[in-house]
Amino acid sequence: MNLEGRTVEDLLAEVTRLKEHDLPVRGGQVTAYVYDTGRPEVHEAAARAYAEMLEVNCLDPTAFPSVVEMERQVVGAVADLLGGGHGIFTSGGTESIMLAVKAARDAAAKAAPKLVLPVTAHPAFHKAAHYLGVEVVAVPVDLETYRVRASDVARAIDEDTILVVASAPSYPQGVIDPIEEVAAAAAAAGVPCHVDACVGGWLLPWLREAGATVPPFDLSVPGVTSLSCDLHKFGYAPKGASVVLFADPAMRRRAYFASAAWPGYTIINATVQSSRSAGPLGGAWATLAALGREGYLELGRNALEATLRLREGIAAIPGLRVLGEPESSLVAFAGDGIDVFVLADEARARGWFLQPQLSYAGIPANLHITVTGVTLAGVEALLKVIAESAGAARRRGPVVLPDGLVELVAGMDLAALDDATFAELAASVGVDLRPGKGQPEMAVVNTILDALPAAGREAVLVRFLSTLYG
Repeated sequence: MNLEGRTVEDLLAEVTRLKEHDLPVRGGQVTAYVYDTGRPEVHEAAARAYAEMLEVNCLDPTAFPSVVEMERQVVGAVADLLGGGHGIFTSGGTESIMLAVKAARDAAAKAAPKLVLPVTAHPAFHKAAHYLGVEVVAVPVDLETYRVRASDVARAIDEDTILVVASAPSYPQGVIDPIEEVAAAAAAAGVPCHVDACVGGWLLPWLREAGATVPPFDLSVPGVTSLSCDLHKFGYAPKGASVVLFADPAMRRRAYFASAAWPGYTIINATVQSSRSAGPLGGAWATLAALGREGYLELGRNALEATLRLREGIAAIPGLRVLGEPESSLVAFAGDGIDVFVLADEARARGWFLQPQLSYAGIPANLHITVTGVTLAGVEALLKVIAESAGAARRRGPVVLPDGLVELVAGMDLAALDDATFAELAASVGVDLRPGKGQPEMAVVNTILDALPAAGREAVLVRFLSTLYG
């Protein structure tokens, strides 16, 4: 990096160059990671408010009372929509989940705390458990509906369980777990229940108002004690915006961290982070205000219509089938006689990104589409690309790995390899990890990962990331 000092124009030109191979964040051709309203004026309002709050530090709300007022308004809007409660504005779903698990762990004070969750629950719970010293007890889901069964959850609860989790919806197939039944099972055992509504919290109410059948899922459900809701997903706010709600203010206090065991300034944090920019809070505040109830309802209607058309269209393509009956605007589809990883590469070559999901716990490998409000305008084009890509994938056939490659990777001590050696290994199967090479084909990599057990996948992914950054 050049540290000699450069003009604003030069720097912005460099940013444009660096983004040359990025996936587009507008227009709906990237069906994961980004959420587009299709309304430039909303993006502009969020960007300006974000910049206005960029240098405000959330570390000390007494120094910057604007943080308190904005957070009260944003958290209050989420609580009003999702059954009340007392909340914290966080940097994302992972942090919201981390705080919910911390609060439950600290409240329970178990020597060997356990977290009971469906296999479809987001990996953020595994991450929180890893950081907080909690054991994960994973419960299978019904392989027809992809929902967890409350009876299985009840059997998994024991005297060390600190928290039960259900999803509204679960990300992989977009279905809503039976929240009322799971929460009742948790309550009967005297255990808190967290609803992961990171994806659905700011979506499902609008889908319901637009005519979709959405079962009860929020803090109004008896036995639900906490809930996470991301605003940088279907709230369409800039990244870094989520809320965790607690039914009991005492549990919210359990999420806080305070330390007076040093001679410096007072430490009291509501989040995992200490110093953090109020930019994301400003961006979320402006987005909610700019869109308003009618704006979100319109986006909900559009997402609902696009989802229905997408499900019908995919079902009509030979060799493809939608998994389950998604109640949200998340759609996953698998292939029969079509390698979905090859299909994803074909779609990427045509300018569209479909998110690959590996097989796990009896659920087949599939492709995931997040349908947003802007998807409706391009849903026919998306279906055309999927059909063309499916045909091309059928003609190409599935990925055929060299004999013994999976066994070789599974038996390697990846931790003993340096990054250069791992890069050579990746290049031998056609993956170029050098920067500036554009969007890669990933079918071979995904096929190798899919053939490995979870621990093997994780080891490869860690090395992949380490090599990518060098």
